[in-house]
Amino acid sequence: MTLLGRRDGGESVGQGECRVDGADATLRLGSHRARDGTRGGRVRLDTDRPHAVVVVGKRGTGKSHTLGVLAEGVAAAPGVTPILLDTMGEFAGLAEPVSPRVRPSDLPARAWPALVGLDRTSAAGALVWDAVADVTTVDEAIAALGEETAGGVGAGVRRVAAVHLRRARRWNVFDPDGLQPAALVDRPGPVVVGCADLSEPAANAVARVLARGCYDHCLAGDADRLPWLVFDEAHVRFDGIARPALDRLFTRGRAPGVSVVCATQRPAALPATAVSQADLLVAHTVTSEADVSKLAATRPTYLDGGLRTRLPDERGVALVVDDTSEAAHTVCVRARRTPHGGETPRALEISQE
Repeated sequence: MTLLGRRDGGESVGQGECRVDGADATLRLGSHRARDGTRGGRVRLDTDRPHAVVVVGKRGTGKSHTLGVLAEGVAAAPGVTPILLDTMGEFAGLAEPVSPRVRPSDLPARAWPALVGLDRTSAAGALVWDAVADVTTVDEAIAALGEETAGGVGAGVRRVAAVHLRRARRWNVFDPDGLQPAALVDRPGPVVVGCADLSEPAANAVARVLARGCYDHCLAGDADRLPWLVFDEAHVRFDGIARPALDRLFTRGRAPGVSVVCATQRPAALPATAVSQADLLVAHTVTSEADVSKLAATRPTYLDGGLRTRLPDERGVALVVDDTSEAAHTVCVRARRTPHGGETPRALEISQE
C-alpha cells in the first residue's frame, strides 16, 4: 500500500503505520494503475497532518468525482471536519446542507467595495467601505448612506453606493445570525454549505468568511478538530474577494492546521500560489496548452519523464504528484460511496422517467 502525504509513505507501508491512537488517520483514494491497465495496490492519503490539495482536469474526466472521494474520506477520518462549499449540489449526499448565510461583520470592510462591484478608491466605493465598518446588517449600512453628512459627499454618490448595497442585500446571503465558522470546525461529521443557488459574488463572500474563519479559529488554538475546506470551481473563487483568504490557506494554513482541497478545470487561471504551494496535485486529463504549461512549470524535477508525458487520457484515472514523499503515481480513483449530485444529466435517462 502507498501512503500519500507522509515522508515515509512513498513506498509500500503497512496498515499499522497509518493509525493514530488506534484510529485510521488516512483515507482511501484508489488503486495503482499499471501501464497495461491493470490495478495494483491501494493508495491512501494521510489525514493526520494538514495538506493543500489541487485537483485538476477538463470537464467530464472525473475531477468532481475525485473531490467527492476526498470529502468522503475526510468525513470518516478521526479528528478532522470537512467543510464543503457546495456550489454545484455535488456534496448533498454527504450531509444535509446548512444555510450559506454569513454575518456581514465577518467580511472585512475593505472587501465590500469589490464585492458589490465598486472600485474602493472611487468615491462610491470609499463610501461603502466606511458605511459597513461598524454595522451588523446591510440595512444599517444603507441607512448610514442616507445621512446628509455621510462621507462628506453629494447625494448622487450616496445613491450609487446605496444601489450597490441594495443589490447585495437581494442576494439573501447576509444575516447577523449567520453561520459561525468556528462552530462548524468543532462539530463532528461533514459540513455541507449549500451555495448552489447563490450568485458568484455571493458564493465568494461565503468562501472568504469560511476560509478566514477556519484559519483564525485554528490560529487562536481554540479548535477541537482540524478543518479541511473543500470547494470546486476554484478558478472562480480565486477570481473574487475570496482570494486573499484562500491564498493564506495555501501559503500559511499548514502551521495552524488548516487543510484546503480545491478543484478546477482551468488550472491556468489559478494564482501561482495555489499550484506551487500545493503538496499534492491530482491531475486528470488536461489538454489545453495553457493548462498543461502552467502545471508543468510548477511541478518538481523528480517527476520522471515530465508531467506532459504522464498525464492520463482515461476518465477516472489521475496522475498524483506527492511533494511530501517526492513521488508520482498513476491512480485509478475509487468509486464514491455517496450519491454524486454533480453528475451531468443525460437525455435518455430523463426521457425514461
